[in-house]
Amino acid sequence: MRGYFGIGVWRFSKVMNAGNLFRTAHAFGASFVFTIDATYKVRKAKSDTSAAPRNIPWYDFDAPEDFHMPEDCKLVGVELTDDAIDLPRFHHPQSAAYVLGPERGSLGGDLLERCDHVVRIPTKFCINVATAGAIVMYDRVMTHGQFGTRPLTNATPPAPPEAHFHGGPVNRHPGKS
Repeated sequence: MRGYFGIGVWRFSKVMNAGNLFRTAHAFGASFVFTIDATYKVRKAKSDTSAAPRNIPWYDFDAPEDFHMPEDCKLVGVELTDDAIDLPRFHHPQSAAYVLGPERGSLGGDLLERCDHVVRIPTKFCINVATAGAIVMYDRVMTHGQFGTRPLTNATPPAPPEAHFHGGPVNRHPGKS
């Protein structure tokens, strides 16, 4: 799978749910995790049995204006807004950082404005931050993971994933040899 992703939270209501989110991110192969305007301690979370912030890069930002990402990384907000793209219709960027807001609130306006994309999980109401993050990461893995198409019925065996195709060389600097 090409690219990378990170996931984090802006504030949060329950440290245990943030711990669960980071543990799940570690399991899904996140390249980094982060917090913005939040206090997180693995020991207090008790649910992050993988101790993700000790095993993958973890960034802690004091405020949204301090938050920065790697070059060419797209910021994707996960929020229930009227103009958000429903997750099943969203094409995940090759390199992305997903940010979720607190369970008892929404992503802050300044942070939401910085997002390149905003997606929503098509639910009737807001769900737990760890569950929302897991759904988003699962969707990313399913769309970028080259698993092949699902069979139409349980009676049909799944099709094997397509073999990787190596194309010709790509000249990234036109006019230069």
